[in-house]
Amino acid sequence: MRRFALIIILLNLLPSFAQNDIKSPLQAQDPLLQKQWVDSIYKTLSTQERIAQLFMVQIMSADNADVNNKYFRLVNEYGIGGIIYSKGGPMRQAKLNNKLQAVSRVPMLIGMDAEWGLSMRLDSTYAFPWNMTLGAISDNDLIERTGKHIGEHCKRLGVHFNFAPVVDINTNPKNPIIGNRSFGEDRDNVTAKGLAFMKGMQSSGVLANAKHFPGHGDTEDDSHKTLPTVSFSEQRIDSVELHPYRSLIKEGLSSVMVAHLNVPSLEKRRGFPSSLSKHIVTDILKEELGFKGLIFTDALTMKGAADYIEKDIDGINKNSVRTGGEIDLMAFLAGNDVMLMSENPVYGIERFVEAYNEGVISEERLEHSVKKILMAKYKVGLNNYSPVSLVNLKKDLNRLKDDVLYEELMENAITVVKNDKVILPLRDLETRKIAYVNLGDDNGSTFYSELKKYTKVHHIKADKLDELISKLQNYNTVIIGFHKSNANPWKGYKFAQKEMAWLYEISRNNTVILDVFARPYALNDILSIDNIEGIIMSYQNSKIAQQKSAQVIFGAIPAKGRLPVSTGQFFPLGTGESYNAISNLSYGLPERVGMDSDLLEKLDSVSYYAVKNKMTPGIQLLVARRGKVIYNKSFGYHTYAKKNKVDFDDIYDVASLTKILGTLPVLMEIEEKGAVSLDSKLGDLILDYRGTNKEDITLKKMLSHYAQLKPWIPFYYATLDSLTNKPDPKYYRKKRTKGFNIEVTNTLFLRNDYKDSIQEIIKESDLLSRLRYRYSDLPYYILKEYLEGFYDKPLNEITEDRFYKSLGANYTTYNPRKKFSLKDIVPTEVDKYYRYRKIHGYVHDMGAAMQDGVGGHAGVFSNANDVAKIMQLYLQRGFYGGKRYFKSETIDKFNTCYYCDSDNRRGVGFDKPQLGDEGPTCGCISMTSFGHSGFTGTYAWADPEEEIVYVFLANRTYPEAGKNLLLRENIRTEIQRLIYEAIIE
Repeated sequence: MRRFALIIILLNLLPSFAQNDIKSPLQAQDPLLQKQWVDSIYKTLSTQERIAQLFMVQIMSADNADVNNKYFRLVNEYGIGGIIYSKGGPMRQAKLNNKLQAVSRVPMLIGMDAEWGLSMRLDSTYAFPWNMTLGAISDNDLIERTGKHIGEHCKRLGVHFNFAPVVDINTNPKNPIIGNRSFGEDRDNVTAKGLAFMKGMQSSGVLANAKHFPGHGDTEDDSHKTLPTVSFSEQRIDSVELHPYRSLIKEGLSSVMVAHLNVPSLEKRRGFPSSLSKHIVTDILKEELGFKGLIFTDALTMKGAADYIEKDIDGINKNSVRTGGEIDLMAFLAGNDVMLMSENPVYGIERFVEAYNEGVISEERLEHSVKKILMAKYKVGLNNYSPVSLVNLKKDLNRLKDDVLYEELMENAITVVKNDKVILPLRDLETRKIAYVNLGDDNGSTFYSELKKYTKVHHIKADKLDELISKLQNYNTVIIGFHKSNANPWKGYKFAQKEMAWLYEISRNNTVILDVFARPYALNDILSIDNIEGIIMSYQNSKIAQQKSAQVIFGAIPAKGRLPVSTGQFFPLGTGESYNAISNLSYGLPERVGMDSDLLEKLDSVSYYAVKNKMTPGIQLLVARRGKVIYNKSFGYHTYAKKNKVDFDDIYDVASLTKILGTLPVLMEIEEKGAVSLDSKLGDLILDYRGTNKEDITLKKMLSHYAQLKPWIPFYYATLDSLTNKPDPKYYRKKRTKGFNIEVTNTLFLRNDYKDSIQEIIKESDLLSRLRYRYSDLPYYILKEYLEGFYDKPLNEITEDRFYKSLGANYTTYNPRKKFSLKDIVPTEVDKYYRYRKIHGYVHDMGAAMQDGVGGHAGVFSNANDVAKIMQLYLQRGFYGGKRYFKSETIDKFNTCYYCDSDNRRGVGFDKPQLGDEGPTCGCISMTSFGHSGFTGTYAWADPEEEIVYVFLANRTYPEAGKNLLLRENIRTEIQRLIYEAIIE
């Protein structure tokens, strides 16, 4: 009984907290304490101070001190209730805010238009995508997370009200104010997105504000410059525009902003602003919809508000109707609680006092709004106000988890709106010659860079259309990126007339994929799409949008988005072609795959240490997990002269990685065809080996380095002059001549028949005295001869035609000088024993050089990204980019240690983790893992259990190969250990 009586008393004490048994959204978890605080504060305030609580003044934190001094008077002398901040950095805002709050008798409510968050890391000044972009996302949990993150930003900066979400239903493509700020044109989608956003933000302790009531979505006029008219019927507004408000109010919406609009169906007075309309604010919002939260006006400085006030309104001083105070008073009398951005808050406060004394404003009416404002202050914790901490403020507003969420949002938003002949995702890369053309007035370099991670793509430019068309004749696929400014959501988005003409002409002559990095309405002006095979809507031109869109094009991530608006005559609301990812490598943040970015930064330190201590001039380093490249950095320079920094698309001599990147996949393919088996013997594969000491050696033993073969034969020794130790003229010419076509360097050509001599030397070589594990290059000399005979092609053509082209591994090649500029090729050594020159663009290994640069054991050049593709192919058990290269059982067969019981860790071609304390890995990796290392300092390893691919490329042999500090200090395996320490799930 006592508990029941207490509840009755409590309810009687809370008349301002509930009405018609609907809980106020401003009510705190401890309503009794809240009421006590609200009542006590209210009693201490004078009439003028109470009235001042109704005013929220705009302050530019970017303004200078003299400008901001006037606001101290409003806070200190008048005691205004709140501030809305705009323009200026977060640190300046926090400092200014702390100063202003310090002189305020009652802590002020702080508001911001932070619809996209406050971070400044990703691009421009926005942490998250526009609402229009979010409207394309089907998963509303992501929208709720976005609201929560933005709320956390606001809370950290001392902001209590975020004027978001916009729940205007944007049915007019020409709307100059809403546009990208709307979730779209479908009322249910807008409602669901607005509700999710509101819940997320308010869960973080920041109060939401739905705007612009009763609906700003259908107007072509700028409400900052005039009074726009919305001509919908009352029935239409009730069923569509008000629908989001009903749902949000039911779920606890804290506040609403009333728009600056003329709505004739709801306000009969001609040209009368909605923010001043009692029927719209009180009768509809408060009474009909039952809203009990705070009601904000839109900015009362909106141009021309006073022009629309009739002169016969009761209580209005007709002689001073154009002063700011009269506008404020009318807004209050209409039912608004907070006068936002009054034209002159001092006049406004004074006019309210006058109206109060005249009885125009009753005590009950004043108390109603002021106590609601105080309730909001209590709810956000201003009863226990503390200044904004400046410590780590920038870091706290630039959080990694926000970047992670941004990535997820863009991946879910990007929309494929046309996909004729299933051109997307792009497959069959070996058949495609791809060009990229940039239209629009903004930068597309990130998009282009990302495209190049998947295959060879050329950026084609021209000043004239005919010149461009001529250049594009050499390409069978053209990706056109239409890039418009991402600086703010109001920036221009339309194609220029010239760009439209170019688009039509290019698509008439080429297979085209159009990718639009602008709002969807950019498609409105396209009159024909018949010749455009693929169209993608990427919504924004942020770096993340560009990266993710390229990944969608190549199927590294799935296509999921749906158009949130109708656009043009071809694309109705909800348009969107879906497809799954095709197992290409994607690129993103470590946290997306259970890794820790901060811990991975330790890799930077080790890499810088290696470069600084001259263990290698430079490094390319890549880590991927679960099919996503999460770390891809370059360190140092090509040489110690420090002229050329190592870049993503520089290529390295990968040395013995050639064994698993070149020879092994070809062998796997023919083994799968049944042409050979792991038990095939050399005498059966190559007739010349019959009757030799090697005829019974099996592929399995040979490639497991368990066949008693010599580790290495220095073939070049025999071709040096015994006196000078330089290449003997008997075997070499300085220029290519008949019979001397093997290009060791561009000034050294070996006799053609010496390749046969190498094979003969291997065939006649002695075996080691006993059977034991002994690493040897010789199996790959032998296999090269066999594979080239099987396919009747050189090994470099086999690998390129059967693997590298279709994988998009266009940085992977033998003899890179024939395809790449020297500035993109990292040199390997200053040779003082054979070629007597800098080895730059030629294979470092002498035996491979004597085979015209194409060895089965060495000769491949590549970058870290391409090496990762091939390792990922293995990791994915033979499948990559929508194509099956090998059966899963084939990978298992070659990735098996058949002689572990004989203290031989090797698989068939693959190196495997050590069996004892020392070996090729950190010792912290699964036994199912596999990889290889290379003499030049290279290393590639894949772990199926943790789904990790690790690639390390270096030229530690430059300028001298003798030192191997990388190996001596275990740099590569130490980095591997740190990678595993960075796993958090």
